[in-house]
Amino acid sequence: MDHSGHGMTMDLPPFTLGRGMEFGGDPFFLVGSLLALVLYGWAVARLRRRGDAWPVGRTVAWVIGVLTVALVMCTKLNDYGMVMFSVHMVQHMVISMLSPILLLLGAPVTLTLRALPAAGRGRKGPRELLVAFLHSRYVRIISHPAFTIPLFIASLYALYFSPLFDFLMGSRVGHIAMMVHFLAVGLAFFWPIMGVDPGPHRPGYVMRMLELFAGMPFHAFFGIALMMGTEPMVGTYLHPPASLGIDALSDQMAAGGIAWAFSEIPSVVVLIALVYQWYKSEERQSQRADRAAERNGDQDLADYNAYLASLNARGR
Repeated sequence: MDHSGHGMTMDLPPFTLGRGMEFGGDPFFLVGSLLALVLYGWAVARLRRRGDAWPVGRTVAWVIGVLTVALVMCTKLNDYGMVMFSVHMVQHMVISMLSPILLLLGAPVTLTLRALPAAGRGRKGPRELLVAFLHSRYVRIISHPAFTIPLFIASLYALYFSPLFDFLMGSRVGHIAMMVHFLAVGLAFFWPIMGVDPGPHRPGYVMRMLELFAGMPFHAFFGIALMMGTEPMVGTYLHPPASLGIDALSDQMAAGGIAWAFSEIPSVVVLIALVYQWYKSEERQSQRADRAAERNGDQDLADYNAYLASLNARGR
């Protein structure tokens, strides 16, 4: 499809409406989704074979997270997203803001660390290499809020409002690379905020909420900018197929509305998760304190009474 004025031709799959419609999801994401489900299932099965439990909720979150990626990338939505800005925005929002949260709730790093066997003293196996990677300087940098928040914001503005987006959308490989980037950025942004898996940065719950709200408003501003545009701002969607019967500017406004509205969804999901984690953390601390008191018995009271008795003896 030739986009005049931008000097590029998109290599799209055959696109017709009605009978004879030829669509297909992206095989790269299909293979990746299947592999993610198989590896996660293998790790859970390995734990259970040796008698260790793994929360069902973690597994459910992982499966749903993988399915959300497959839904937007391995179905007809993917091909519609190549020619409709609004559908592409649904893909972007899901794969960068909803899928990462669900995947992280699945605690894949924790599961991997528990499933992989230890290599033994003085040796390094996959488990030891993963631990070293988690504590490396590279991970400390890419998981720090000073890096993740600007990256999360720049992935919107620097990509959509520059020729880079048109260049990437000009080929299937570029499109895959862009979607992988969206997923990776979402995982990097929400990883320290969710705090489910181990990592070098684990701020308190209040700080995590502040980090969340530091990035979310920029998605809303991005959506408003698209909705307020008086002309199409992205060359890829400048000339939608006539068979779709849509206007480029109207489709852009719909895309902006999706970006604006979708920013609320991850905020609510993450806040619920953080409040629940906070509650469980306080509950565990209270239980530890109760167990310590039970082990200690009335020793504290006895010590206090002895202290009072010593003071009384001195007074005499």
